[in-house]
Amino acid sequence: MLNVMKSWVAICALSMIAVPGWAEEIKIGFVNVARVLEKAPQAAKAKKKLEQEFSPRDKKLVAQQKELKKLEEKLARDAAVMSESERRKIEREILSKRRELQRAQEEFREDFNIRRNEELAKLQKQVFEAIKALAKEEKYDLLLTDGVVYASDKVDVTEKVQKKLQ
Repeated sequence: MLNVMKSWVAICALSMIAVPGWAEEIKIGFVNVARVLEKAPQAAKAKKKLEQEFSPRDKKLVAQQKELKKLEEKLARDAAVMSESERRKIEREILSKRRELQRAQEEFREDFNIRRNEELAKLQKQVFEAIKALAKEEKYDLLLTDGVVYASDKVDVTEKVQKKLQ
């Protein structure tokens, strides 16, 4: 629905340009938001921040995986010489550690995704503020982003937005 509305706005704006007798020229530009988000220095900072924030938990998960693997190897190696009760005890411990690891991994993924989305939302807000500021400074009547099939280099102001984010 949003893309349809954006397309409709673009069509309306372009149709106004073609109206004979229009007193002034309309200034239109295009911004490739995906490229801006990809190259923004704030994106690299956010990525580094997330890595630092989640590194300790990631290391803990790796340690849990190694511990589980050691138990599984011990069971595979020594099962023939273990007593039945000892073997069952290790099997229960493996099962318990496997469940614990799966829960911890799922929590990690969920928490990471939430934080990544928070950082992305902040970055998107900064990008759109930069786009608005550029539009006002350079007196654009219309700046388009998503849903544009083609934009010539003449109207592409992506580089200018990237410079604003520096």
